[in-house]
Amino acid sequence: MPIDALSESSEPAIPSRNFAATRRILATVLVASVVLPLVCFAGYAYFDYQHRMAVANDDLARLALVGQEHSLKVLDLNTAIAARVTDWLGGSNDDDIARQEKQIHTRLSDMSDDYPQVASMSLYGRSGKLLASSAVSPPPVESIADRDDFAAARTMRPHPYFSLPPPGRVNRESVVTTTIGRSDANGAFLGEIAIAVRRQYFIDFYQQLVGNDVGFSIGLYRRDDGASLVRVANDGLTASPSASPSASAAFVEALHENVLFGSLNTRTAGGASGVLVNFRRVGDYPVYVATTFDNALLMREWLIHLLGVAAVMALPCAAVWALVLFSFLQLRTEELAWKRWQTEVAMRVSAESANREFMRMGAMGNLVANVAHAFNNLLAVVSTNMSLAREKAFRDVESEVLAVEGATIDAQTLAQRLMSVARKQVLRPRVLNLEQWLEDERNVIETALGERASLVVQVEGCWAVRVDPRELQFAIVNVAVNARDAMPNGGRFMIRCKNVRLPGGTPPVQSGEYVLISLSDNGVGMTEAVERRAFEPFFTTRVGVAGTGLGLTQVLAMCEQAGGTARLSSAQGKGTTVRLYLPRYAGPQAPAEGDGERVGADFAAGADDAAGGAVASTAEEGEAKAPAVLLVEDDRHVAAGVTAVIELFGCRVTHDVNADDALRRLSGGERFDVVISDVQMPGVHDGLDLAEEVQRRWPGSRLALMTGYASEIGRAKGIGVPVFVKPFNLEELRGFIFGAPGKLGFAGR
Repeated sequence: MPIDALSESSEPAIPSRNFAATRRILATVLVASVVLPLVCFAGYAYFDYQHRMAVANDDLARLALVGQEHSLKVLDLNTAIAARVTDWLGGSNDDDIARQEKQIHTRLSDMSDDYPQVASMSLYGRSGKLLASSAVSPPPVESIADRDDFAAARTMRPHPYFSLPPPGRVNRESVVTTTIGRSDANGAFLGEIAIAVRRQYFIDFYQQLVGNDVGFSIGLYRRDDGASLVRVANDGLTASPSASPSASAAFVEALHENVLFGSLNTRTAGGASGVLVNFRRVGDYPVYVATTFDNALLMREWLIHLLGVAAVMALPCAAVWALVLFSFLQLRTEELAWKRWQTEVAMRVSAESANREFMRMGAMGNLVANVAHAFNNLLAVVSTNMSLAREKAFRDVESEVLAVEGATIDAQTLAQRLMSVARKQVLRPRVLNLEQWLEDERNVIETALGERASLVVQVEGCWAVRVDPRELQFAIVNVAVNARDAMPNGGRFMIRCKNVRLPGGTPPVQSGEYVLISLSDNGVGMTEAVERRAFEPFFTTRVGVAGTGLGLTQVLAMCEQAGGTARLSSAQGKGTTVRLYLPRYAGPQAPAEGDGERVGADFAAGADDAAGGAVASTAEEGEAKAPAVLLVEDDRHVAAGVTAVIELFGCRVTHDVNADDALRRLSGGERFDVVISDVQMPGVHDGLDLAEEVQRRWPGSRLALMTGYASEIGRAKGIGVPVFVKPFNLEELRGFIFGAPGKLGFAGR
């Protein structure tokens, strides 16, 4: 089953602007222009800091490795020197060394002169007494028996011990002393060899390593206590004696555990900031080379770099912020201008509306003139034929009566068209199968088209619709008549039905499923100006001929009352297409024909058998059993006509001009088999009030209302009273008077 979408554009409307939404978007952009750069800046700052830490650690590791290699060479040389001295001393005791002090001094002095890093070499006896020295001969009286290095040398022999003795009389330079214990063949302690290495030798080398890199330091530290033997620091403005890692408990603990190498990020005792430490053990010696870098300097350089990056980032961000703020100001200006424009548009629309109202009033005058002219013609027919009937003494007046009857039918048709345009007509919606219905109506449509135009009908498996068949017939016939006038030399009129789905935002109808009835001709078409006004009430292009301008207005009214709409498109020389959109009926497959109101035609459908029986009963049983009817109608001419018809049925009729008189008559004790009342009447009570009282107080009387307005049928439905639509069919009236209410199926019963 094909489904198409609505292709025609809706009527142009004043464009809308959501300034609040635009303002929210600008606010979102402003927040994003602040938050996103901050997030990116924070991410960059974090990774840059980590990168700087990694680079600093790499630099420290390289410095520590070079320092380790240098220290290892120096200490290995010290060990070799001590081994040579031990070899040529052999097992000499204190006395042997004292006797050879002069020779030993000379030899030690020569050896010291060969190595620039060696400040002096000394020999101490078993009791800690100085026996010989490369610096002076004879040696002064000096004993180190109470010093830690002497006890350590005795304990650790043949492994070296490193100490930093205070300057004495023998050695007034700043030195690092390596002490190695001597033993005899039996392992007995013979004393120690002390080699004093100039600290300046290490300092000069370390200064070359550190160079101008501010914040770095390198030093030589003892394993046992982490004490600094040699340390060089290029601290620059951040120089601080507390920056040495020897004051760090974590560093000392790592040395105690004899770790070969490692790195730490630790805060020194009393230090203002943390330091990065990289350390390496020097061979198998109980000393470590450690390099450090001050975190405060790294942090300062990092912050200075970030300030530069922030300054660079701030330029585009400031431009975005300025643009957003400018947009806010422009939006405010535009909103004020928009409001002024809307005010002007409202004034223009009001002026156009007033102009259209003026034109409508003019069209209304034309309508009144046309309707008056049409009714004058009809009244002329009635008057002429009634005069003829009177001249004939009301004998042989069949032709005159038929002429009056035809005029009456024309008047009814004109009244129905006016009611349809005003949307006051009574609707009798039914569920239609368009394919079958159009086939049934083909003759009517072809008659409206005339002999020169051909009719083509295409139905593509359409859904069922629920609409008043009479109104739909009027609509198609109206379009067919317009098509006939647009094809004076003949042509083709096509009716094509198919299923469509209207999307959301298609005013004035809701989105959903519809059946599209396209009515197309290949006539002369319309100009753009005529096309825009085609659906306007009373607008017509038929100058000098009968035409009220209600045809397409009735088409649009019919579609909208059914829940749909109508559209029109035309091109000069190519023809016109009128599209009717009717909602899809989604109810039961075999619904009741009416809509529950059971007006006019339903009476005839449900009462034919009862009417026939009632008429036969009337003819056979005579007036004695004819129903008594109470007629309540304020229009005396209508009342006279209805009374005459009911009396013609053989009934006794009592007439009251309003509901108040009828209620007084009924309250006085009079009873009637049938009560028929108009709805709108002067007085305190109207027909609906009368109906409610009759239902409540005199339920034995059959009750019906009369009206010509669709709105009153809905009111009557609420109290369950059947309604006759003016003008009503006489057979329907006969069927109601003589029929049984239970068989008629009236609304609410």
